[in-house]
Amino acid sequence: MVRKEVLDHYIETSVESFDGTPIWYRQIGSKEPTLVLCDGVGCAGYVWKYLIPHFENSHRLIHWNYRGHGKSGVPANIENLGVEECAEDLLVVLDHAAVTEPAVFLGHSMGVQVILEFYHRYPDRVKALVPITGSYGKALDHVHDTSLIKRMFPMIQYFAGHFKPVLNAFWDKLIRSEFAYWYACSFEINEGLIKREDFFPYLEDLSRMDPEIFFRTLAGASRHTAESYLPEVKVPTLIVGGEADQFTPYWISKRMHSMIPNSELLTLPMGSHTGPLELPELVNLRIEKFLADL
Repeated sequence: MVRKEVLDHYIETSVESFDGTPIWYRQIGSKEPTLVLCDGVGCAGYVWKYLIPHFENSHRLIHWNYRGHGKSGVPANIENLGVEECAEDLLVVLDHAAVTEPAVFLGHSMGVQVILEFYHRYPDRVKALVPITGSYGKALDHVHDTSLIKRMFPMIQYFAGHFKPVLNAFWDKLIRSEFAYWYACSFEINEGLIKREDFFPYLEDLSRMDPEIFFRTLAGASRHTAESYLPEVKVPTLIVGGEADQFTPYWISKRMHSMIPNSELLTLPMGSHTGPLELPELVNLRIEKFLADL
């Protein structure tokens, strides 16, 4: 089943994926090449706030929600929440949107894994890659440059699955609380660069998400890695790394740059995991130049 809303150059629709899961996407603008925007885990588009207005008059943009995220549905089998399933969902979205020419894929956070996996499976559909403040694989291995989160995660996931009513009772209020914002400012984002009103939509999107779905998706990102096929990337690639990124330390972006032949690296001075919101002009203008060079 498909539903559509058309407003000038804006189309909002959903399409059934390979396993029947409804996947929502929106199409903005109409000019080639198409830019495909892939979010991080728990995100529903907040990070593209400044990028979309910058490019919507010069490109067609496709932004979509992962399964179990935002306006997309939850799969009948909640085991199907990995990066691999997201890559297959993306193929369905592109086919439904009639994207016939190779597109430019932008991925933020877990979206980096998604676009790399998609390229590995369907290289002929990809014109260029823009990985933004994300890892090429095993997303939890180096959070804050320690393995603590990785070691604790199985216990967290066990609690989320076996004590779901308890977690659900306070999930919404906890995620949208001042404590959550304080934690993010202290350990994840640069409070001096980002605006409060730009970050809170992420907390609101995450608060509306089923916590078990969130943790299962995060588990999928923690298992997946594209490292072995980074040297196979043959398309132009612009890597965006935050110098002060604590979730995906900057050295990961540098290592990805060293492993992808002829890639370029944009360093965001003092930028954190939310670099596109902290330094939007720098990010947008550098991506604009990258696209012009294509």
